[in-house]
Amino acid sequence: MAKNNFVKNNFSEKYRVEEGNKFQLKDWETSSGEKIDEDEAEDQLKEIVEQISDLQNILYADNKWSLLLIFQAMDAAGNHSTIKNILSGVNPQGCEVYAFGRPSVEELGHDFLWRTTKCLPQRGNIGVFNRSYYEETLVARVHPELLKAQCLPNNLVTENIWEERFEDICAFEKHMARSITKVLKFFLHLSPEEQKARFLERIDNPKKNWKFDKNDLYERTFWKRYMHAYEETIQHTACKHAPWYVIPADNKAYARLAVADAVLSTLKDLDLKYPSLSDEIIVSLKSFKGILDKEEQDIYKI
Repeated sequence: MAKNNFVKNNFSEKYRVEEGNKFQLKDWETSSGEKIDEDEAEDQLKEIVEQISDLQNILYADNKWSLLLIFQAMDAAGNHSTIKNILSGVNPQGCEVYAFGRPSVEELGHDFLWRTTKCLPQRGNIGVFNRSYYEETLVARVHPELLKAQCLPNNLVTENIWEERFEDICAFEKHMARSITKVLKFFLHLSPEEQKARFLERIDNPKKNWKFDKNDLYERTFWKRYMHAYEETIQHTACKHAPWYVIPADNKAYARLAVADAVLSTLKDLDLKYPSLSDEIIVSLKSFKGILDKEEQDIYKI
């Protein structure tokens, strides 16, 4: 398929985490260590996206499964561009993308899973969460004052609240797996050095000035807390039916390929098929074809 030796079928498997209790973030690199030819990587991504698009058509027609892709990362890790590039060839009728920022007043009036639950993909579709319910074990953990806005009863805000939320999330994802939804979770693992370089580019490049948010610099000061929150979140929620992929994100081209490969591999594993038709329906289709072949062309003239 390609010259670069990292592009093999299911090469993303090495970034998959199914046994969270063994996970240590220090064991995972932010760079793949591969030399990447940008043009070649773009060609390879197009090939994978074409295959994803073909399988997404069958997913839609088969109407048995849905696929949920969850993206979590530090600022400037490439969530938006990864989603854009991977879904560029997918039929928009079969894809639903949601970005979750600060909760609205209405969302704060419900439990923390409510706003994402109502956005789950319907059968036959691919759903994408750019950030998700995991914000409640990441941002809310780094900034526990955000819990106050949720107006929780005092007896529910205990020292065990994060473990309890892990339990709730695991139960929720098990429910999805037992229903119709395959869940893949991606942590785009960015180094602080690369984040700094991308922030500087946003400041220096007039075409990217609009991307810069001074609040990102404030969040950067909590880097160690965020890494601790990510580590514990993955430790408590990675499992076979809802795995995490810890994707090295210092090189965007490589990260996109790894994510796309994981999506493609999952779709292949679903053993998707176009719906089969009964002999009676097939016969009727032939008769309908005959009607179309015999119709008079001039009946459509104005």
